[in-house]
Amino acid sequence: MSTPTRAPAAAPGIAPDQQRDRASGIGGNAARPDGTLKVTGQFAYGSDLWADDMLWGVTLRSPHPYARIRGVAVGEALATGGVFAVLTHADVPGKNRCGLEHSDQPVLAEDVVRYQGEPVALVAADHPEVALRAAKKIAVDYQVLDPVTEARAALAPGAPALHPDGNLVRHLKLRKGDPAASAEVVVTGCYQVGMQDQAFLGPEAGLAVPDGLGGVDLYVATQWLHVDQRQVCAALGLPPEQVRLTLAGVGGAFGGREDLSMHVHACLLALHTGKPIKMVYNREESFFGHVHRHPATMRYEHGASADGKLQYVRAEIYLDGGAYASSTPAVVGNAGTMGIGPYVVPNVHVDCYGAYTNNPPCGAMRGFGSVQTAFAYEAQMDKLAATLGMDPVELRCLNAMSLGSEAPTGQIVDSQAPVAELLDRVRKMPLPPARAGGIGGPSALAAQRHGQPAFDLRDLPGGVANTTHGEGVRRGIGYAVAYKNVGFSEGFDDYSTARVRLEVIGGEPVATVHTAAAEVGQGLVTVQQQICRTELGVDQVVIHPVNTQVGSGGSTSASRQTYVTGGAVRAACQAVAGQAVALAQRQLGRTIADLRLDGGQFVSAAEGTVASLAGVLGSDIIEETVEWRHRPTYPVDPETGQGFAHVQYAFAAHRAVVDVDTELGLVKVVELACAQDVGKAINPDAVLGQIQGGSAQGLGLAIMEEIQVSDGMIRNPSFTDYLIPTILDMPPMQIDVLEYPDPNAPYGLRGVGEPPTISSGPAVAAAIRAATGLELHRVPIRPEHITGSMPGPAP
Repeated sequence: MSTPTRAPAAAPGIAPDQQRDRASGIGGNAARPDGTLKVTGQFAYGSDLWADDMLWGVTLRSPHPYARIRGVAVGEALATGGVFAVLTHADVPGKNRCGLEHSDQPVLAEDVVRYQGEPVALVAADHPEVALRAAKKIAVDYQVLDPVTEARAALAPGAPALHPDGNLVRHLKLRKGDPAASAEVVVTGCYQVGMQDQAFLGPEAGLAVPDGLGGVDLYVATQWLHVDQRQVCAALGLPPEQVRLTLAGVGGAFGGREDLSMHVHACLLALHTGKPIKMVYNREESFFGHVHRHPATMRYEHGASADGKLQYVRAEIYLDGGAYASSTPAVVGNAGTMGIGPYVVPNVHVDCYGAYTNNPPCGAMRGFGSVQTAFAYEAQMDKLAATLGMDPVELRCLNAMSLGSEAPTGQIVDSQAPVAELLDRVRKMPLPPARAGGIGGPSALAAQRHGQPAFDLRDLPGGVANTTHGEGVRRGIGYAVAYKNVGFSEGFDDYSTARVRLEVIGGEPVATVHTAAAEVGQGLVTVQQQICRTELGVDQVVIHPVNTQVGSGGSTSASRQTYVTGGAVRAACQAVAGQAVALAQRQLGRTIADLRLDGGQFVSAAEGTVASLAGVLGSDIIEETVEWRHRPTYPVDPETGQGFAHVQYAFAAHRAVVDVDTELGLVKVVELACAQDVGKAINPDAVLGQIQGGSAQGLGLAIMEEIQVSDGMIRNPSFTDYLIPTILDMPPMQIDVLEYPDPNAPYGLRGVGEPPTISSGPAVAAAIRAATGLELHRVPIRPEHITGSMPGPAP
C-alpha cells in the first residue's frame, strides 16, 4: 500500500520542540498499549467480566413491532428454580424513561411496545440458561396493532400518532439565496439508503455490582459514560455519587453504544437481588439491543449552467428514526446542513425530516447523516456530468469548496478545504492493471492452451463459487468526494476533562492521564500517551482506568476524541509543565525566561540542561485537572438553517475500481484509492487504519450491508444473513494523507474516522454504474438491481 504524505506546515502555537516528531510522541507511530493483548486474545472485553456469586440477567423483548400490553404475568417465571428476580416497569424506582436527547423511551415497556425487541421484563437467575427458560414463562397479553413502517407515511396527515406529540422528530429547513432559482441544465433523482448495522464484534455486555449501601458500580462497554450515568441515575432515583460507571473492554462501537442497552436493567436486578448481575447479549439480541443507521429516502434536483457551474440544489430528505428519538435530531441536522456535499452552491432549498416509525430505533453510526446524503448528491453529480458531457471529476473540481467558501448554512470555511486537490490526487494514482487480454480474452485463452491457469477465481465476481470465468464481466471506475463535521454542532456544549498527574516512581518521572473518554478500539489510549510524551517529555505514561470519577470526556463519536479529549490532555499537560518549571526555578533560586521541559530535562537555549525532571520533582506530585472546549458553535436559524453550526470540516475523496458480472449481478471491488486531509497525523499508522476501516464500512453499505426489515420485523438478525465485508472482499488500497493544519485545532489536527466511510460507498456505487450503464438509485446495490429483476426506486 502506498502512503505518500504531504509535509505539514507548522501549526500555530506549537513550540519547536513540540513540532519534532518523536517516535513515541505526536507524529510518530507509537505502539498501541492494548495491541498485543488484543491480537493474542488476552484483552478482557465486557463479556469477560466476572464476579463471585454473580447472577445472570436476561431481557424479555416484544415479538411485535406495535402492540398494547394488556397484562404481564410473572408468577410461573418467578417460581422457576434458580430464579432470584423477575422485574417489570412497576419495579423501576425512578423515572421509567431514558434517551440521549429526549427521554422518550421506557426502561421497560408499560402499556405499549413500539418496536420488535422492546424490553418488557427482566429475569435474574444463577445460570444464563435458567434465566432464559424463565423469561419464556413470562406471559404477556398483547393487543397487536398495525405498525407504521415508512417515514413519509408516518408524517402524512391522518397517520397514527406513535408518540403524544406526533411522529415528527425534527424538520430542518435550509434556505439560501433565491428559492426560485433556475438553470440551463437540470437533473433530478430519487434515492434510497437501507438500514446499516454497526456490526461491532463485541456484543453488548456489562456487570452491575451493588455496594451494600444502596448504590451500584456498573462496568460496561459503552461510548459515553457520563450520559449513561445521567440516564441510569434518573431510572434508579439515585444521585451520581451512588451510581459509578467504569468502562469495560469495548469490542468496537461505531455509534451503536451511544444509547443505553442493558445499563439500567443490570443495575435494577443488582439492587433488587443484592448480588452482582452480568448481562451479555448474543448476536441476535444485539441486533435488537442497539440503534442502527437511519434508512433514507431522498429526492434531489440540481441545476447548473451550460459550463457546469452549480446554480441551485433542492432536496427533500426523509430519515426513518424508528420507534424512539435517540440522536435523530442531530442526524437530521447533519444530513441537512451538509446534504449538498462539499460544493459551492449559491441557491439552496433543503428540507430534512426525521420521523418516528415502528421500525427498530435508529441513531448514531459512523458518518451520522452525511453517509445517506452523500450517496444521493454524488449520484447527482455523476448524472449532471453525463448530461453536460463533462468529466465527472472536472465537474466536481469546478464546483469544489476551498478556503473562504460559504457553506449552505452561510458559515465561512475558515481552514483549508482541499477538495479539488483530493480529487486530483486520487485520479492520478496508478490504476490497477487490466488482466492480460481482458478477462477471458486472447491472452487468457493462450494461457489455457499452455496448461497455465488463465485467472484466479478469487479475483472474479463470485470468487471461488466459480460463477464466471470472465464472460459478462465489465470493469468500471467511479469517483466521490465528501465532507463531515467534526465534534458536536449547533450550540452543543462540547468539552472534555483531563486530569494529569506527574510524579517520580522508581527514580523515573511518570505521567498518569485520567479521562472519561471511551477507548472503543480507535486508539485513543495511544494518542493520550503521545500527547503526554510530547508535552511533558516523559517516556512513561500510564492511562488511568476510564470512569466517572473524573469529569465528562463526552462521547467517543463525531470524530471528536483526538480533537477534544486530546485538547484537554494537552492543556492539562501544559498546566503541569508550567507548575514543574515554576518548581524548578524556585529550587534553582532564579528565573530563566525560556526554561522548558524537554526529554525529562529542564533546558534553556542560553544555559542548556540545568536540571533533571526527576531531580526537581523528588517526592513532590504535580496534578492538574482541565476542562477544555473547542470554539463555540451556535444553533441554526429554525426558518433558514443559517448559522455557525460546525466547529470543523474534514474532507476525503475516493476512487473505486470494480468488476461486475452483468449477467449475475455480482460485484468485485478491485481497488479503492483514497486521499484525505487530516490536518496533522498524530499517529500515521493509526490514521491509515482509520481510513481503511472507514472505507470498508462504506464499501459494505454500497454492496452488501442491510438490515432487512419487513412490516417492522427484522428478517436477518445474524452475521449469517447480515453480510459484512471480509478480508476477501476488502481490496488493496492506495492512501494519500494530506496534512493541512487547522489553526483552530490542537496541533492543527482534523478528525479522521468518519470521512472515509462517507466517500467510499458513493465511489463504489459510481463505479458499478460506470460498468453497467444503470442508474442504480438504491444502496446497497444487490444483484437483482443489476440484472433488472428489481431495479429499485424510479428516478
